[in-house]
Parts: sequence; C-alpha cells; structure tokens
Amino acid sequence: MRRVTLEVVVLLLIAISAKAQTAEEIVAKYVKTIGGMEKIQTVKTLRRTGKFTGGGGFEAAILEQNKRPNLVRQEFSLQGLTGITAYDGKAGWKIQPWGGKKDAEPLGEEEMKSILEDSDFDGPLINYQQKGNKVEFVGMEPVEGTDALKLKVTLANGDIRYYYMDTDYYVPIKIDIKRMVRGAEQEYETSLGDYKEVEGWYLPFSVENNVKGSQDKGKVTYEKIEANVSIDDDQFQAPKPASSPANK
Repeated sequence: MRRVTLEVVVLLLIAISAKAQTAEEIVAKYVKTIGGMEKIQTVKTLRRTGKFTGGGGFEAAILEQNKRPNLVRQEFSLQGLTGITAYDGKAGWKIQPWGGKKDAEPLGEEEMKSILEDSDFDGPLINYQQKGNKVEFVGMEPVEGTDALKLKVTLANGDIRYYYMDTDYYVPIKIDIKRMVRGAEQEYETSLGDYKEVEGWYLPFSVENNVKGSQDKGKVTYEKIEANVSIDDDQFQAPKPASSPANK
C-alpha cells in the first residue's frame, strides 16, 4: 500500500512539474538541446540522402536539399527514373517521369501547401512567433507507453500540429498533423528518431509517416545529412521544357 501511495505521489509531482512549464520554456529547452540558436543559424544548406521504405518491401532512393531562406528540392528515384518536387522561393514545380513526362509542371494546391511547409528551413518551432505560428502546452500524453510533453502548434496557414516532446531531451518524438485535403480534414502521424549531430545541430535520421489509424507506413532513413554544402540556386529553378528553343 505504501509503495502504491509513493508511486501516486511521484506521478503527481511529474504532472505538477510538467504543468509548471510554459510552451515557451519547452521550446527554449528544445532549441538548446539540438545545438542552440547560434549553431542552427550558421547552417545555410542541408543535403539529406537516404532511402524510402514502403509496404511490401518497396524501396526508393531519396535526395533532399534545402537552402536558406526557403529553397527546397526533393528527388525520388525508382527503377532508373527520378521524380522531382521543388520550390524556388516563389513558385513550386515538379517532374513526374513515371508516365513518360519529362517537362516540369506547376504543383497542385495541396502539393504547394506541403512543400511550403517543407521550405521552413528550421521547422515551425524555431522562431515560431516571428513566423506567425502559435504554440501552446496542452499537458502530458503517453507515446508508446512513455510520457511526453504535448504541444499544440497552430501554423500561420491555420493547419494544426501536435508535437510530442521527449521529457528528458525535449526533442519531438512524434507529430500529429491535421491538414485539409480536397476540402476534408485528414490526419497524419510522423514518428521521429535516431537523432545525430550535423555541424552542431542534432537532426532526426529516421522519419516514419502514415495516415492516422492506418498500418500502412512509409519510412525515410537518412544515410547521410550534410550541412553547408555548396548548392547552386539553379537546382531549385524549373528547367526549360525539352522543346524550348533555349534547349535546342
């Protein structure tokens, strides 16, 4: 009986300690844990290489490049073909060669919304107030049996994310995402892990995604993340059509 009472007291103390923290304090601890604002800001480019693994053993090579302030290029290679999705700071474009298409075409509305989120070089928690994001601490919630600090993040575009932060290191271990897709709200889950240091900045090398409630998961495993590599701005610009006079 005494042991049960002691356990209850410990749990209450953990809950009280968690509630005493504010969202701002939790985010500040997160920033400090992953390297600190100064080191993060010294990183001007990121190049991630790895593989995507889907259901049934499906695999594809991936290459992701980001450059400050908001340039993005994502490549997905399968069976000798490479699909590209990119944002040049003003417009988004894609090349989908699977159906024999070779020319770049504009991104659709939902694709554009997604790549704009990916263009946030540091993620929505860092400098969240300047970005127009709102962060609230909404309590504790278990993630796979382990208590986590739960943050509600409302992005400037209105989308809502719930970040589950590790109580020891204050890094996100899971993110629930609510997004409007073709007029209907869709929920996604992202699990983050295998944090490693890249030029003083700790980044996740494992990212797993799925529609909430679905067992069909896709996992990205980064084999290498390089910081401050030289990436030409032309990489983010849509290439001229193959039939263009400039390419003849």
